Amino acid sequence: MLARLYHGLREFLEHNLTALYVQKDNAAPPTPSERTREPKVPESGPKKKTRFPLQSAAQKRYRRLRRDLVAEPSPIPLLPKEAVRLTRVIAIANQKGGVGKTTTTMNLGAALAELGRKTLLIDLDPQAALSVGFGINSYELEETIYDALVVPDSISLQSITHYEIRPNLDIAPSNIDLAAAEMELVATMGREYILKEILEPIRAQYHYILIDCPPSLSLLTINALTAADSVLIPLQCEYLALRGMRTLIEVIEKAQKKLNPSLKILGVLGTMYNARTIHAREVIEEVRSVFGDKVFDVVIRSSIKFAEAPVVHKPILEYANEHPGAVAYRTLAEVIVNGEESEYQGPRN
Repeated sequence: MLARLYHGLREFLEHNLTALYVQKDNAAPPTPSERTREPKVPESGPKKKTRFPLQSAAQKRYRRLRRDLVAEPSPIPLLPKEAVRLTRVIAIANQKGGVGKTTTTMNLGAALAELGRKTLLIDLDPQAALSVGFGINSYELEETIYDALVVPDSISLQSITHYEIRPNLDIAPSNIDLAAAEMELVATMGREYILKEILEPIRAQYHYILIDCPPSLSLLTINALTAADSVLIPLQCEYLALRGMRTLIEVIEKAQKKLNPSLKILGVLGTMYNARTIHAREVIEEVRSVFGDKVFDVVIRSSIKFAEAPVVHKPILEYANEHPGAVAYRTLAEVIVNGEESEYQGPRN
């Protein structure tokens, strides 16, 4: 029986190969020796099937857009005229370190700027990794976000901002001095609202303001939650990172009740995802069971490119613009822009 199946399959393949080569310039079918030769692999490599259709679709749109730009440059897309006054402040927070907060702030900001959205990045982490990632020598800065927080009457946020580090992208840098801010602000009246107050004069100049929070639930993080419209939570796809989510959600709920009633969770972003491990898939499924549609379909896979890009002071969108990580952040930016702007009902009073 197996022999009959084998001969039947062989006849079927030979028939289809013959038909294929007849259709292609009436060429003769290959000989048996030619069929056994190793097929030529395209330079770009075989296309791998992805489990994330949003990322695949975004990659196709990006490649199509690149072809269109080469053929005929097009203007940068802008917000509708009536939506220009809308500004979204997003705090990127998680008290656990090493989950991808700075990487997400850097690359999401670059992706939003790429879409034509004027974006401000605020480095609220004393480690200043966001500032260093864009090539700013934090040790040589005379004025940083620390000065704007501690002496806002003398030093404004506008004066310490580095403008146009990329088209449509500005940054308010920090350095190690920021570590002392909590001690200096602890006796200040309304200390939780300081960041919100210094943002007000420049808020209307931007479409998006992204705040890179420190890896702690400190006064700096509370300031970010008070100033923000929403919170984006990067979550490393591991058990210990998942375990710390409970404390973060409790702090967000307290901030909603006492400091910022309009604060909402924008979404949970899976980072450092390794599809080859069952553990990573289980963590994502567990998060989805708790947060439902608040978990982004986009996930950020583990890659050495994310470590290499800051070395040359570039987001991954510039360092490896067609890398799956770059595609994922472009997709995330599209999801946020489409979701946020679809909720817009008109200019605020």
